Amino acid sequence: MWPTRTSAWIRAAVLVCMGISAALTAAAQSQIPPAPKASPPPNEQEIDPDDVISVSTTEVLLPVTVRDRSGRLVSDLTRKDFRVFENGVEQKLSELSLRQVPVDVVLMIDASSSAAKNLDDFRLAAEGFAAHLDAEDRISLIQFDDRVSLLQDWTRSQAQLHRALKRIAPGMFTRFHDAVLLASRDQLARPAARHAVIVLTDGIDSGRGSTFDAALRAALKSQTAVYVVSNTEIERAAKQEELSLLVSATDSVRRFNQLRIDDLRMGLAALDASEQNLAQLTSSTGGRLYKPASFRDLEKTYAEVADELRHQYAIYYAPLDTKKDGQFRRVRVETSNPTHEITARIGYFAGKR
Repeated sequence: MWPTRTSAWIRAAVLVCMGISAALTAAAQSQIPPAPKASPPPNEQEIDPDDVISVSTTEVLLPVTVRDRSGRLVSDLTRKDFRVFENGVEQKLSELSLRQVPVDVVLMIDASSSAAKNLDDFRLAAEGFAAHLDAEDRISLIQFDDRVSLLQDWTRSQAQLHRALKRIAPGMFTRFHDAVLLASRDQLARPAARHAVIVLTDGIDSGRGSTFDAALRAALKSQTAVYVVSNTEIERAAKQEELSLLVSATDSVRRFNQLRIDDLRMGLAALDASEQNLAQLTSSTGGRLYKPASFRDLEKTYAEVADELRHQYAIYYAPLDTKKDGQFRRVRVETSNPTHEITARIGYFAGKR
């Protein structure tokens, strides 16, 4: 039956109201900044995230780096040279291998305004790093600035990495915490592979997303070793030089530049605080903090990281505590030589039933 004129008018009014409501909803949503999200990888993830964010209590893989008192890597230790303690209780080691466990490495680049002018140096260093990896290792590339973008999913191809490095474009802000969290949680390593993140940054987050604690927790849950190549020393030297010139100037020049002087002092304080966070992030996850004095040193620094990954021990043990309670378990590693400097993550989250 055809509708009457009244019912047709009512239907038209309802449609108009629905259109207005939809428009208002869209306008309101446009005012809300989107949650940080990495660009989706082109291929399916190999495993479900729940399988890797915590450790199965059947066996733990613990990457360990050992250096002597002069800082040289030690690569001649055997299983009897190591002792591992979990929550204070010594564990029986199942196996130990040197450089026989593949590594999946996420290369991350801070493309914000503080580092954008040196992107070419990073590209060269990244390609040099990739050339040092073993044939079984994989690499991916993430850029972060105003947002976090996955430029290259896992690959063994240096040609693919080369093309992805060309896609890096400078941004403005620094979503460092979001980048670490997403790289740890979403860019998953293969089962039985080591998982590492290597990031070039000053670590000063813009405060527009995740917290430092959330980023650290995500790295620990995914057993991700974070290596930071920090440009804090480079920035500090530039700021201190400018500050020295301004404060040693005449009174009238100092008064004219007082705002800039205050800004430089705040920037130096921010660099100090950032370095403390970066030191905590790297030491807690079993990584390392590098502070090159110049961007010309990047290739050498990335080569040092690759060398460490090649000389890293992989210790396996079955925890004596078999409870799957999801709790954090603190781990400590010792060697038979008390002068050794040992780098390993501080613990892991046990799996849940």
